[in-house]
Amino acid sequence: MKKARRCIPLVGLVLLICFPGILAAQQTAGGKTTDLTDGASKKDDYRHYPMWNTSLPIEQRVNDLVSRLTLEEKVGQMLNAAPAIVRLGIPAYDWWNETLHGVARTPYHVTSYPQAIGMAATWDTAALYQMADYSATEGRAVHNKATSTGRNNERYMGLTYWTPNINIFRDPRWGRGQETYGEDPYLTAKLGAAFVRGLQGDDPKYLKAAACAKHFAVHSGPEPSRHADNFTPSAHDLWDTYLPAFHELIVNARVAGVMCAYNALNSQPCCANDLLMNDILRHQWKFDGYVTSDCWAIDDFFKYHKTHKDATSAAVDAIIHGTDVECGTSVYYSLVDAVKKGLLTEQQLDVSVKRLFTIRYRLGMFDPASQVKYAQTPESVLESPEHVAHALKMARESIVLLQNRDQLLPLSRTIRKIAVIGPNADNKIAVLGNYNGTPSHVVTLLEGIKKKLGPDAEVIYEKAVNYTNDTLLAYRDIAPLLSFNGEQGVQAQYYNNEKLSGEPVKSLIEKDIDHYWAEGQTPVPGLGTIHYSARYTTLLSAPKSETMNFEIEGDDGYRLYINDKMIVDAWQRNRWGARQFLLPVKKDSTYKIVIEFYQNEGNAGIRLKAGDRVKTDFTALAEKLKGVDAIIFAGGISPQLEGEEMPVQVPGFNGGDRTSIMLPQVQTELLQALQRGGKPVVFVMMTGSAIACPWENENIPAILNAWYGGQEAGTAIADVLFGDYNPSGRLPVTFYQSDKDLPAFGDYSMQGRTYRYFNGKALYPFGYGLSYSRFNYSQLNIPENTAQGTPLAVKAIVTNTGDRDGDEVVQLYVSHPGIAGAPVKALKGFRRVHLQRGETKALSFRLTPEELSLINEKGIAYQPKGKITISIGGRQPGTDHQSTSNVVSKTILIH
Repeated sequence: MKKARRCIPLVGLVLLICFPGILAAQQTAGGKTTDLTDGASKKDDYRHYPMWNTSLPIEQRVNDLVSRLTLEEKVGQMLNAAPAIVRLGIPAYDWWNETLHGVARTPYHVTSYPQAIGMAATWDTAALYQMADYSATEGRAVHNKATSTGRNNERYMGLTYWTPNINIFRDPRWGRGQETYGEDPYLTAKLGAAFVRGLQGDDPKYLKAAACAKHFAVHSGPEPSRHADNFTPSAHDLWDTYLPAFHELIVNARVAGVMCAYNALNSQPCCANDLLMNDILRHQWKFDGYVTSDCWAIDDFFKYHKTHKDATSAAVDAIIHGTDVECGTSVYYSLVDAVKKGLLTEQQLDVSVKRLFTIRYRLGMFDPASQVKYAQTPESVLESPEHVAHALKMARESIVLLQNRDQLLPLSRTIRKIAVIGPNADNKIAVLGNYNGTPSHVVTLLEGIKKKLGPDAEVIYEKAVNYTNDTLLAYRDIAPLLSFNGEQGVQAQYYNNEKLSGEPVKSLIEKDIDHYWAEGQTPVPGLGTIHYSARYTTLLSAPKSETMNFEIEGDDGYRLYINDKMIVDAWQRNRWGARQFLLPVKKDSTYKIVIEFYQNEGNAGIRLKAGDRVKTDFTALAEKLKGVDAIIFAGGISPQLEGEEMPVQVPGFNGGDRTSIMLPQVQTELLQALQRGGKPVVFVMMTGSAIACPWENENIPAILNAWYGGQEAGTAIADVLFGDYNPSGRLPVTFYQSDKDLPAFGDYSMQGRTYRYFNGKALYPFGYGLSYSRFNYSQLNIPENTAQGTPLAVKAIVTNTGDRDGDEVVQLYVSHPGIAGAPVKALKGFRRVHLQRGETKALSFRLTPEELSLINEKGIAYQPKGKITISIGGRQPGTDHQSTSNVVSKTILIH
């Protein structure tokens, strides 16, 4: 006993120094914390167990840990929010985190890179690797800071990131396509693998962070029906299109995790699918990492798919198929009874629990910080200069010059008066995309142009239109009209639940009701980052008699009361939902306004604004702008319209998806009016997906596609507009002419889809993009014939024949003429190269037998004999679009 008493303080000191992540990890409930060491020394000196011995192999330590868990404890560890196990010193951990294009949803300022589809437009694997490495660095800093403040068990504080999204963007109407790397399996695979390697690091023992390939598999909309959809692609399409990127990440890049999809495949939910989970993933590909369900996907088994009778049968089947973590709230709790009833053995649970703890050990969560180099990453790396510089680099590289008639661009820096018009001209939400973090500063296009031209230039800004209509609310400042108990402002009460129940965590007076919190942020100290609510109470004093126009908008549920009468009831989840209402008021009268609001998960916001609804006069606007030197119209769409399962229902959009790929008509009408004014017009299009703009292509001299460019978007666009950067982005998706080019959205056959199987003429083809320079390809050198099963060497020369330095994206395509079912052409190599004006570089590619193969109707790869055509250039072969580079091709014989 004396020895024990003498050693405990010493061991405690060692743990405090060497295991700060363990001791700082706490069980939280309602804001209260529990020290994990409480009672541990009295009941069980866990510190001497093999699970804590850093000299032992991870497998042995994991086996020891799992052997000490009760059935109930094992099940608890299979939830995304795994609770602490105090008696063993195991801290609580939440598996749910995101870093799609920079660390997302944390309460700290982080670097935000272009949205994934924009990064895909760079065709730059090295830049994507670096971006992922920087994101993991910032993620480590966030985790370390959370650990030091006792918040490391909260959502979005962990090191298991549920990204990248490598689903194939097969249809431009899918709202989540912006999260992907485009429509091509080869490009997606190479970019995704670069991301995984950058994020996970190169340490021989520890993961820098854990990536997760999602959504496995055959998943790309529609959003409104995703919980119940059942898809039955052919074996050819499954192996030719939907699985190659997953194979690359799982087999070659060694991704740590996989997320199974909501939908069913061949009538079995993906998270309990014989073919996907047992045969392909675990048997054929030998995947030994962890699998998480998509969030609440296991519930879908019995709620929507109707393939299982209840939660227990769903949970059992998911475990049998290797789904280790339930992202959700309830279903896996039933596993305790399932084991007790003999529906499942405890040893089957052990398989999953061991996979999960193996990942946590590989992340260094059970080792001294001094042994894990990543655990020492300081907070100072957040938004470091090199990270912000890389965000600018990737934003520049992502911009695609679609049209430049008569070389209107670049614009002259001597411009003294310019107009910046449109709904995306000064929209920070648009440039950040979705699944985003919150940087300390976001450069919009308006700000970027103002900085570029300096204080001597006049920059006129008009929003002019919304995305789909021409009637704006000209806002008034109503803050001076609001008061509570004689004090100007609004009483705000914040609650740590969604039901406004109990005592508020904080009550204070705020200026007005105009709030936005990115996911992971909290309105006031002491409030959780999810599942909170608020009540705002104020008196509005009317300065005159009138009918006031109001607009209330909330990202989740809200209710509005005026004089204790409910006016708006949007308590059901209502992300980005806005309501307008009229309020007749009399001079010197007061009106009690109460708004109740709750946040479920994700971004949050609540706004009450007033103003006058004004229809924009396009002719008058064009007349007003007659004195400018040029007009920049910043239009397109926004993540406020396209995204994940959104309750958006406006013309052209539904549930987060698009019902039409056409540029909203109101924007075309405005561009027509601006063009009639006779001034040069540049269309800067922001979007996460392909937009059909045939009128603009024929009539607007210069068009840039800028995607959702991240925190440095405005600077990058201005750099391209004024020639400080030579545009080099290339399209990772096909821009079709119209909706008529698209098969049915819910049809997962690849026939007629993407450049590989589309036989029509695209508005802008996959791989397309112009430059301010010109590039010439020559001296294509390939053997006249080669044998099956042997690699093929391909060489060529590229020269910058223009008068500007610039980057060229070299693209290599293979086609198999005359073979039924083969792609029209398929990308099999690419490289971004920098060429000074007049410079020539030699290119060399090595095509493997796999890259020269096709997939037959049974889903089996084979290399056919006969003629194949190899093409190299700065674009696809066989297209007659204007271009700043050529294509060279050669047909050879495979024998």
